[in-house]
Amino acid sequence: MITDKTKKYIFLSVAFISIVLFIFWLAYNPVKHFNASIPGLDHRPEHKPDTVTTVNIGEKFIFIKDHTSSLKGKWPNFRGADFDNINKEEIALIDQFGKDGPDIVWRLGLGEGHASAAIYNGKVYILDYNEAKKTDVLKCLILETGEELWRRSYKVNIKRNHGISRTIPAVNDLYVVTIGPKGHVMCVSSDKGDFLWGIDLEKAYGTEIPYWNTGQCPLIDNNVAVIAPGGKSLMIGVDCRTGKVIWETPNKGKWKMSHSSVMPMTYAGKKMYVYAAIGGICGVEAEGKNAGEILWESKAVDANVIAPSPLVLDDGNIFVTAGYGFGAVILKLIPDGDHFSAEIRQKYGPTEGICSEQQTPLFYKGSIFAILPKDAGSNRNQFVCCEPKDGKIFRWTSGKATRFGLGPYLFADNKFYILDDEGNLTIAEADRSKFKALSRTKILDGQDAWGPLALADGFLIMRDSKEMLCINIRTQNDIKK
Repeated sequence: MITDKTKKYIFLSVAFISIVLFIFWLAYNPVKHFNASIPGLDHRPEHKPDTVTTVNIGEKFIFIKDHTSSLKGKWPNFRGADFDNINKEEIALIDQFGKDGPDIVWRLGLGEGHASAAIYNGKVYILDYNEAKKTDVLKCLILETGEELWRRSYKVNIKRNHGISRTIPAVNDLYVVTIGPKGHVMCVSSDKGDFLWGIDLEKAYGTEIPYWNTGQCPLIDNNVAVIAPGGKSLMIGVDCRTGKVIWETPNKGKWKMSHSSVMPMTYAGKKMYVYAAIGGICGVEAEGKNAGEILWESKAVDANVIAPSPLVLDDGNIFVTAGYGFGAVILKLIPDGDHFSAEIRQKYGPTEGICSEQQTPLFYKGSIFAILPKDAGSNRNQFVCCEPKDGKIFRWTSGKATRFGLGPYLFADNKFYILDDEGNLTIAEADRSKFKALSRTKILDGQDAWGPLALADGFLIMRDSKEMLCINIRTQNDIKK
């Protein structure tokens, strides 16, 4: 028989062992030998504190050689010549990759990021970040070969945050304007790379650089660089020749810089610049003595992260979308004397209609095309088509078996060229009644192939997080009849 004394001993022993095991459980770390894998931060070099406090924009220059090209095609800025992501050259382009696969013309290793190319008269311009040397680097390349002509750089310390660079230069006959990851604006001559001027947006305007670094791409209009700093000025116009700020838009609402870019728009006889900031969306007078004046504004765009740019539709309508639960809103501008009011036509969440997280949708022949965000429910990451009059109704989707992640796309020669996250390029027919894929092939080997595409003279440029390449997509009979 077990005595009460024995029972008490057993109870105390069990209690003691339980306490010891509990303490051991609290102290034990089963993952202490694991290394965290954080997107964009894995394999990064050891960080060394930067001793430079002032960024000397454009300080270093390397000239390699001259080059004159017979090519005249232009993709001079983000979303192409007309800011609509449509190539309008009369060049016949492939609809099949064929048994030999894509015609890869050149490859170029880049610093980690999503910055993409501008193309102008046979030259390619890309703002890269060299992590080893801690420099923003503007490179000018030959379109046909990828050979470098010159580079201009400046030292700036930037920590990786799911990539570093993510903007596209703006180019014309005379100038190239860039915005670096930390808001350093630089203007150089487009031919020789001669430095003209620079602006540190953080120091000059109190700009709050967005999380994941600057995503805003510059715009050149009549040799005026249009930038949206946030901070003390919502938007500014800078003379490309002199660097003089010739107009400023006061930022009374204290709106902040987003990842979105400024888009030009003309409606009811008014040319304006449309910008979706963190805080709201507005249209700014583009011309004349009142340049920089706000023509209309709306707080209907209240997202905390905005990457896609405003999509200008027809008849004064503007489609604005963002990820992370926002969805989309369609605004209609109503003329009111010399100004406008912005009426909300539709507003809906990401599972209710067409929207986008990263890429700016495309408007063609009365339809909107987009890749849906990851929070769009069962249709997530599909390429879709809808009519602006009702963004909640899809004409078609690419289907559950055909998803594209957050990848970019453009339209040319009556076809869509769509790149997915893993570097697979799809050619699809421009059909408003159904999605019809014509050909698909693996082109890039890396990850996060998010940088916008650029196309000129039949040369299509794309990138993943660490490599850029150029393919020739002309047909053998490359002139459209």
